[in-house]
Amino acid sequence: MALDLSRLKKIPLFEKFSDDELRQIAPFAEEASAESGSVLVREGDYSYQFVAIEEGTAKVMRDGETVAELGAGDFFGEIGLLEKSLRTATVEASTPMRLITLTGWDMARVEKAMPEAIEQLHHAIEQRRPPS
Repeated sequence: MALDLSRLKKIPLFEKFSDDELRQIAPFAEEASAESGSVLVREGDYSYQFVAIEEGTAKVMRDGETVAELGAGDFFGEIGLLEKSLRTATVEASTPMRLITLTGWDMARVEKAMPEAIEQLHHAIEQRRPPS
């Protein structure tokens, strides 16, 4: 069953898209949950999915140092997924969380149907890129 469109619209990345556009994404979006303290992704691992936070908070760590806090509406996993590179940070749940995930394969479908969504992700990547 496809994810309810109103849930996708709560994610800022998707809020400007029409219901028709969101109907193209919804069948691929999956729900997940995480307990406080769960490592959601690990720095240096391969990236297989894009993750949007529906509820809860998480901390982003690079080289063991917390570099950011994420909450409802934020997302992660886009850098490794779109650039086909290793994860640039570890993300750990600070509270219990509800998540919406899309695999790399699903993101490729989104890119084909809605290139503007992927453009927004590329913009986010530029904002988040770790200093070299």
